[in-house]
Amino acid sequence: MAKIVVALGGNALGKSPEEQLQLVKHTATSLVGLVAAGHKVVISHGNGPQVGAINLGMNYAAEHGQTAAFPFPECGAMSQGYIGYHLQQSLQNELHQRGIVKDVASVVTQVEVDESDAAFQHPTKPVGAFYSKEDADRIVAEKGYTFVEDAVRGYRQVVPSPQPKSIIELKSINDLIENDNLVIAGGGGGVPVVKTPAGLKGVPAVIDKDRSSALLAANIAAEQLIILTAVDAVYVNYGKPDEDVLRELTATDAKRYIDEGQFAPGSMLPKIEACLEFVASGSNRTALITSLDRLDDALAGKVGTLIK
Repeated sequence: MAKIVVALGGNALGKSPEEQLQLVKHTATSLVGLVAAGHKVVISHGNGPQVGAINLGMNYAAEHGQTAAFPFPECGAMSQGYIGYHLQQSLQNELHQRGIVKDVASVVTQVEVDESDAAFQHPTKPVGAFYSKEDADRIVAEKGYTFVEDAVRGYRQVVPSPQPKSIIELKSINDLIENDNLVIAGGGGGVPVVKTPAGLKGVPAVIDKDRSSALLAANIAAEQLIILTAVDAVYVNYGKPDEDVLRELTATDAKRYIDEGQFAPGSMLPKIEACLEFVASGSNRTALITSLDRLDDALAGKVGTLIK
């Protein structure tokens, strides 16, 4: 039996409420499998597409006089509730089908960042949908957003991605875990907040969910961090004729591959770095990177990349 944090990628959760609900039903089967095996499980998730859609929708409604403008931190909190609701429902249904009596709770999570973090001067975190260059240029002209090209899929808005410092609701999360609840926390990396003389204040940014998940896993003394993404394992020379899968990865080898530029900055690199941070945070801690669809096979040692 172990304490495990599972981080779901926001892009793996679909592009619409209907698609997301169907996808999390499948996800729930594997996650409840961990619970059935006796593990204490905490689930975190990304929110890039979801918070981007919420933000764009709210902005559109505000521009047309339908609603007040909603700041980006509030959109992040909305995405935590929206995704948490779907996950809770699917997990509760799967637990019931298996005859497992356990409550599921989502915690709207705030994560402290440093307002002097250099990331605020250099937006890098992709959010929202992919656009053609023409559409991206039009939105930049209209709204002043920052766009970058994301691999070969098009152009995507980017916002600041500061480093997580501390999890504000950590005690509440720990209390829920210790009382045998299945917990969803740190959604979208957490709502980024800074500490001011007047108290906490939300800031417009998206914290990388893998880094927040690593911090959460370290702070609750988890034994393993599992990052679920779009590929079944980590590769070197990805997409090239000499592509090679990495089934196990030591910190030394990982740092060498990072220096070689093997991992894309907006994709696999932050996942590797988050895993290294978690593994280094205590003894006998491991991290696993695999795809949402292959979680069961990865737990059986058939696919995936184990970092230790």
